[in-house]
Amino acid sequence: MAQRKVTTIPATRTQITSMPITEQTKRKVAGYARVSTDHDDQFTSYEAQIDYYTNYIKARDDWEFVGVYTDEGITGTSTKHREGFKRMVADALTGKIDLIITKSVSRFARNTVDSLSTIRQLKENGTECYFEKENIWTFDGKGELLITIMSSLAQEESRSISENCTWGQRKRFSDGKVTVPFKRFLGYDRGPNGELVINQEQAAVVRKIYQLFLEGKTPSGIATQLTREGIKSPAGKDKWSQSTVKSILQNEKYKGDALLQKTFTTDFLTKKTKVNEGEIPQYYVEGDHEAIIDPDTFEMVQREMAQRNAGRYRHSGIHTFSGKIKCGECGSWYGSKVWHSNDKYRRVVWQCNHKFEGDTKCHTPHLTDGEIEEKFVSAVNQLLKNRDSIIADIDLVKASVYDTDSLSVEHGRLSDELALVTELVQKAITENAHHALDQREYQQRYDALTERYNVTKAQLDAVTEQIKQKELSRAALTDFQKALRSRKAILTKFDPEAWCTLVDYATVYSKDDIRFTFKNGLEIKS
Repeated sequence: MAQRKVTTIPATRTQITSMPITEQTKRKVAGYARVSTDHDDQFTSYEAQIDYYTNYIKARDDWEFVGVYTDEGITGTSTKHREGFKRMVADALTGKIDLIITKSVSRFARNTVDSLSTIRQLKENGTECYFEKENIWTFDGKGELLITIMSSLAQEESRSISENCTWGQRKRFSDGKVTVPFKRFLGYDRGPNGELVINQEQAAVVRKIYQLFLEGKTPSGIATQLTREGIKSPAGKDKWSQSTVKSILQNEKYKGDALLQKTFTTDFLTKKTKVNEGEIPQYYVEGDHEAIIDPDTFEMVQREMAQRNAGRYRHSGIHTFSGKIKCGECGSWYGSKVWHSNDKYRRVVWQCNHKFEGDTKCHTPHLTDGEIEEKFVSAVNQLLKNRDSIIADIDLVKASVYDTDSLSVEHGRLSDELALVTELVQKAITENAHHALDQREYQQRYDALTERYNVTKAQLDAVTEQIKQKELSRAALTDFQKALRSRKAILTKFDPEAWCTLVDYATVYSKDDIRFTFKNGLEIKS
């Protein structure tokens, strides 16, 4: 048998470890620096890290300086938004980096899963990482074990920091300390002590939004108008969105109050937040700062919004009369139609949307804006002649029909019953957990208590809804009274505000028979 000959082929890409480096070609080395806040002292550390790694790498003759990748003001619990980090990993995977040097495991990532998966990905591609503080080289045999331990410690540190921050935030909430993202919050500036101070120019826009909504505009229509008028959004953008307008209309801070802890963070690693639906306490601060919208107007907007969402028809803010005129023959709503759209006789009329649909045609007439406006003025003036007696009648209706005293007593009784049943269920569960009971008897008792709970809960929900509806109707009548009192003189021309605040809808039977149903339920034929 011929003698075997073994020839050594020198390594050209020797793995870099804590052992002396003897490779024949220069290693491509990069540094990674990250600070998690933008505070001045951290900024100094950030600049120092860049300078340190630049000089440290360039000082080695056997290393080729690739660069220092950085992330400033970014958390380390996730790699999702760390653009410098992601760019560095991408360059390493394409062969541009052989070694990554960073200060510590916590600088690399405080998330154990992210840290290990990235290190393994780099390792498979031939890129090593060196963590100075812990003296860990990832190509070393014990490197991954140490990385796992150190990453877990870093993750726990993040958890501790997050819990401390959360505790501090909730303590501020419980103390009633109000703050807003001033750069993206329309209407207020930060005062000398961090308080909310009205920005009069922006406040005018907020008041305009509330006024347009009460005049019948939808959030979408308001957004379109504000965009068309060149008014900047809270974020400084040219285009407004429907959701932005809606959030302004629903934000209690505009009436001087503040609801704190509307959302909360569910996971300190992903930073995922959710709407607080009773999982943790909330705090309501009344009279915290100067209001832009008076409380009565704010509450009127909330009621109008609730009425539109739960109304008998889809509210449309395209025109003042949209969704407000009903056909007396088929019950459908009138819509606007354009006649002679391409010639000098062009005009807009209102007619039943189902006038020419189906076998049976509606005979109700079409109407022009002027005809509707004229009939409305006549009906309102009839209403105003009897203003004092109507206001007095409304007081009687509110005191009798919409009184909630008896319902409130029943609500209290059912609430006490529900609390009692809940306590009995809990006692039964605890007793079964600590004592050897007959399971058949226990199950029967548990089922009976559960049924009792469900019945009581259903009754309580029904009473709660009745109270809510009565309070909503009573508040709507109060709004109507207020609008009626503000009308000191008869109308001489059509008033859009009077239309929106006084009229529920109009029903058309003929040109000479249009009946206006006002928000107090009174119908007047004009």
